[in-house]
Amino acid sequence: MSQYRNRDEHVRQLAYRSFGMVFGSLSTSPLYVYRSVFSGRMHQFQTEDVAFGAFSLIFWTFTIMALLKHVMFMLSADDHGEGGTFALYSLLCRHAKFSLLPNYQAVDEELSKYQNPCQSTAIAPSQLKRYLDKNKNFRTILLVVVLYGACMVMCIGILNPPISVLSSLDGLQLRVEQLSHRTVVGVACAVLVGQFALQHRGTYRVAFIFPPVVLVWLLSIAGIGIYNVIHWNPRIYRAFSPHYIYLYFQQTGKEGWLSLGNVFLAITGTEVMFADLGNFTAASLRVAFICFVYQCLVLQYLGQAAFISKNFYAVPASFYASIPELMFWPVFIMASLAAIVASQSVISGAFSTVKQCQALGCLPRVKVVRKLRWIHGHVYVAEINWILMVSSLALWVPQHNSYWKCVW
Repeated sequence: MSQYRNRDEHVRQLAYRSFGMVFGSLSTSPLYVYRSVFSGRMHQFQTEDVAFGAFSLIFWTFTIMALLKHVMFMLSADDHGEGGTFALYSLLCRHAKFSLLPNYQAVDEELSKYQNPCQSTAIAPSQLKRYLDKNKNFRTILLVVVLYGACMVMCIGILNPPISVLSSLDGLQLRVEQLSHRTVVGVACAVLVGQFALQHRGTYRVAFIFPPVVLVWLLSIAGIGIYNVIHWNPRIYRAFSPHYIYLYFQQTGKEGWLSLGNVFLAITGTEVMFADLGNFTAASLRVAFICFVYQCLVLQYLGQAAFISKNFYAVPASFYASIPELMFWPVFIMASLAAIVASQSVISGAFSTVKQCQALGCLPRVKVVRKLRWIHGHVYVAEINWILMVSSLALWVPQHNSYWKCVW
C-alpha cells in the first residue's frame, strides 16, 4: 500500500513541475488565437454564428489533436521513457531493423530473436516491413525527415524564446506611451540572458520555479472566461455543437478555410509534451493536462468567444479587451511571466533532442549532464545552451527596430 502511495505522490509532484516546463507555451495561446483567426478578410464576417463557429473549431481541434492524439496516444509511444522524433525513429529501427545509423546494439538482436517457448507459431512480417527492409531509398528519405524534424526543434529553441518574451513585454507600450521600444528590448534581453543562465541549475529546479506562475495564469484566464460567458453571452454553450462549424464555413466560404491554419495556433506547444517526455512521465503529463490545463483553456476560449460575439470591433485585442478594467494590470503581469515561462519548454526540448541525436550517432560528442540521476531525461548541454542564447540575441537585437516586420 505504501508503494502505491509513494508512486501517486511522485506522479503528483512531476505533474506540478510539468506546468513550468511543458504547458507554458500552450497556456499562452489565448493571447493571439482569435486575433489570428479573424485577421485579414475574416474581419468582415461579424455574426454570432461565425464567433460560435470559431470557438467550435478551436474546441474540437484542441480536443482531438491535444487531448486525444497527444495525451491519450502519443505519450504511450515512448522509447525507454524518451519522447520526440528520434524516439519514434528508434522504435522503428528496433522493430523493423532498417536503421542507417550506427546505433544498433547486441542486446536488441538478442531481444529480437527471443521467442516464447509457449508460442508455437511465429508471426509473419508484414508487407510494409518487407518493403522497408528492401528499399534503401525509402529508409534514406525517412532518416532525412527525422533529421529535419530535429533541426526544426532546434530552430524553435532559437526563435521562440525571444519572440515570446518580447511579444509579452512589448504590451507595456499600450498603457505607458512614454516607454520607448528600445527600453522594452533592453529589459527583454536581460530576461532572456537570465533565463539561459539559469539552465545550468537543471531543468528540475527551473521547473520548480515556474509552475506557480503558470498555475495562477491558468486560473486567471479561466476566471476571466467564466466572467465573459456570464456577462456577455450565456448562450455560448451552444457552440460546443459541431453544427456551428458547418455554419462557420457556410458563411465565410474560402476565407474560413484559409483561417484553419490560424485555428491550429490553439495547439501550439502540444508537441512539447511528447518531445519533453523524458523529463517527466506519461502519467504525470496526463494528470496535469486532463485535470487542469484542458479545462482552464476551454473556459478561456469559451469566454473570449462570448465577448467577441458582442464586440467584434475589439477582435485585434480581444484578450486584453475582455479583461475587466480593474484586473488589467495583474493579468498583464501574469501574461508576461507566463510568456517568459513558455520559452523554457522549447529550451528543454532542445536539450532532449540533442541527447537523442547523440545517442543515435548523428551528432558530434558533447557533454550531456544529467542533473538528477533518479529521473531519466533531466539533462543540460552547456554548448547547446550558449549557442541557443547567442543565436537568439544575434537574430533578435539587430532587428529590434523592425521587430514585427521580422516576425511576420
